[in-house]
Amino acid sequence: MSKESEAATAKNRYLTFMLDQEHYGVEILRVKEIIGYQKPTHIPRTPSYVLGVLNLRGVIIPIIDLRTKLGMVSVEPDTYTAIIIAQIHNSSIGFVVDQVQEVAAFSDEAIGEPPEFGAEVNTAYISGIAKSEKQVAMLLDLERIFDSQEAQSLQQLTD
Repeated sequence: MSKESEAATAKNRYLTFMLDQEHYGVEILRVKEIIGYQKPTHIPRTPSYVLGVLNLRGVIIPIIDLRTKLGMVSVEPDTYTAIIIAQIHNSSIGFVVDQVQEVAAFSDEAIGEPPEFGAEVNTAYISGIAKSEKQVAMLLDLERIFDSQEAQSLQQLTD
């Protein structure tokens, strides 16, 4: 399958997951793999949302608590907790989610503009709201959640 046809079949396809009993999604083309939760090795003097690093088949991956990064209360991992390894600003970064749901395809018409709540609430990292018969999911733009300087700092943890 060519890159063009692969991109066409992946258009509007998102890996959906749960955070704080809400549905979220990220572009499937950003996702490298999904693994069960493993306790990362803590790195001192890192931001509170950085849980540490994992050695994944010889590659060191920074692990982020997505709840903390998005301003939610962190919770203890359970049997449903997973780590999604994604490509963000040319770096592999793992982020912890409460539960992975499915790969969902949303039509262009099913994806609406993100809400605006005023200056007090930062929704810049939400690229859209997707609606289906089963769910409403906030679609996250990972490159807005982690700007290039943050991604570079996280990558330096692995060097």
